[in-house]
Amino acid sequence: MLSVLQKARKSLARLGRGLGLGLTAAVLAACTPGTGPTPSAGGGSGKVQVALLVPSGSGQASDELLARSLQNAARLAISDLNGVQIDLRVYNTAGSPATAAAMATKAVAEGAQVILGPVFAQEANAAGVAVASSGVNVLSFSNNLDIAGNNVFVLGPTFDNTAKRLAGYAVRQGKRKIMVVHDRNTAGQLGRAAIERGVAVAGGSVVAVGSYEFSQNGVVQAAPGIVASARSAGAEAVFLTADTAGALPLVTQLLSDNGLSPASTQYIGLTRWDIPAATLALPGVQGGWFALPNPALYAQFQSRYQASFSEPPHPIASLAYDGIAAIGALSRSGSAGPISKPALTQGAGFIGVNGIFRLRSDGGNERGLAVAQVRGGQMVVVDPAPTSFGGAGF
Repeated sequence: MLSVLQKARKSLARLGRGLGLGLTAAVLAACTPGTGPTPSAGGGSGKVQVALLVPSGSGQASDELLARSLQNAARLAISDLNGVQIDLRVYNTAGSPATAAAMATKAVAEGAQVILGPVFAQEANAAGVAVASSGVNVLSFSNNLDIAGNNVFVLGPTFDNTAKRLAGYAVRQGKRKIMVVHDRNTAGQLGRAAIERGVAVAGGSVVAVGSYEFSQNGVVQAAPGIVASARSAGAEAVFLTADTAGALPLVTQLLSDNGLSPASTQYIGLTRWDIPAATLALPGVQGGWFALPNPALYAQFQSRYQASFSEPPHPIASLAYDGIAAIGALSRSGSAGPISKPALTQGAGFIGVNGIFRLRSDGGNERGLAVAQVRGGQMVVVDPAPTSFGGAGF
């Protein structure tokens, strides 16, 4: 128990830089990761100018690593394109909204037909506003739906998409009475709302809601009451917003220690429980469900990236690869104008190194996710990612 508390204490001390981050791309059924996409009807022999906005220049080593990984993944995608030439121009934002706006403006002035990136939500919003009148769209790596809309798209996995997928699976497995347990912070509140929407769409019921102050002591104090509420409401599942870098290790352990056994009450996670992989060994997450992109496709990308650059890709580097793949697939021969919103939001969607996805006209996205369960310290896929938007999982 002490080791779990120590891990949780360290996790709670590490707060993130907002809700940014993301995933995939290339016209559905037009690309097999590793072989490169085939351009859509209309050819693609012309050169497409793409501005890639990365957080280099902030002075943070983590931002430099991320910037390098995004550039490498984009260039790997370019090398896989068939019949499409990409003029990739990299602009450093230093992780600053003001600089992102300035770089986006510069990129458009220099002929960019689409902007890929930036990473962080405030940057992406600033870049979108700066070039809104130009007709150039911004494919950001953020997952924050607050910035989506007009000319800004978010490529990152959204709470709503994940909640809908997991709630649908839970209801199909007979877990219709669901309790939401969330952090008392912005991410926790957004997660709670997404879960409530997802459960409603799936035909289930949110029978109780519990929360805790985002601190070790807050979790310790709240756990007994959360367990009591779950029992009183007859909850068949507990849907948690906590993540592995935050309260998840402690929350799951204390709920179990207070008598809410994951063997009888299904634990469901809104966030990835396999990153870092050591999380899978925690006793409190055993038996729990979470969602993730198609793991087989991502493994192929990871292997190719490692072989090409002698280091593993950053977890969101695949966004840059797939953004380039989609742009290549949507390109039209001889077109010098911006890649249009109707093209980006075509209903067939795209497929990339994380599986299928499509962009919505409101700037959000829908993704085909797999459902995994933690069993004996290992991740086991219990419901595969869908391969089309008319299949199971949608």
